[in-house]
Amino acid sequence: MLAGPLAWPVAAQQPPTSTAPSPAQTNPLPTTTAPNPPADPDKSAAPAPQQAVNPPPAGQAGAASPDRPTLADKPGEPGDVDEVTLPAKPAAILPGKAKWEDAVTALRKAFAQIEADLAKDGIKPAGRPLSVFTKTEDDGFEFEAMIPVAAAPSPAPPAPADGLRFGTTPAGKALRFAHHGSYESIDGTYETLTAYLDAKDIVVQDRFMEEYVTDLKDGTDDALDVNIYALVK
Repeated sequence: MLAGPLAWPVAAQQPPTSTAPSPAQTNPLPTTTAPNPPADPDKSAAPAPQQAVNPPPAGQAGAASPDRPTLADKPGEPGDVDEVTLPAKPAAILPGKAKWEDAVTALRKAFAQIEADLAKDGIKPAGRPLSVFTKTEDDGFEFEAMIPVAAAPSPAPPAPADGLRFGTTPAGKALRFAHHGSYESIDGTYETLTAYLDAKDIVVQDRFMEEYVTDLKDGTDDALDVNIYALVK
């Protein structure tokens, strides 16, 4: 079974003592300006080879960029706990549920569907993908996948059959824990988070939110960056 935010330590399979259960574009190539070499009268000038820049597929931007910023302006550092105030941003929201072993696949599929629906309506994403874990069980979980947008359409377009709707991202005071490493290893960050909440006697809401600063590709991608938000009551 894939380890993940909702699974907690596999041996226990029980939430920690905290009051909250666990959850589950391209930049141009750098250029260098060099002095022009002296003209050689015996040689004709040849054009410099062109460098091709292939943009990432739609909805697959890498690290956070100006048009897809994270919820908090200052980047988080792995191992740090940051107190932040999250804004309520307009977002396209798609509910879903999955088994633990299918967590990454289900989340990626949900984000891809949101991107496709937004593209059909000509709406541009304006933030990194988010998942809010709303319910956890022994064999699976329920979630809301979200992608922030500049503004919700008005009037709202007809609701697609997949259940997409427009709303806002969770807002208010939160503690941000930055995770760097594979999604399979994210339990370690949640253990740190839980220990911190217990030590400080902090009460949080019964849900956690993950923000994917880099693309969620697969469970073994060691270059993954995730912001985990514990929403303070």
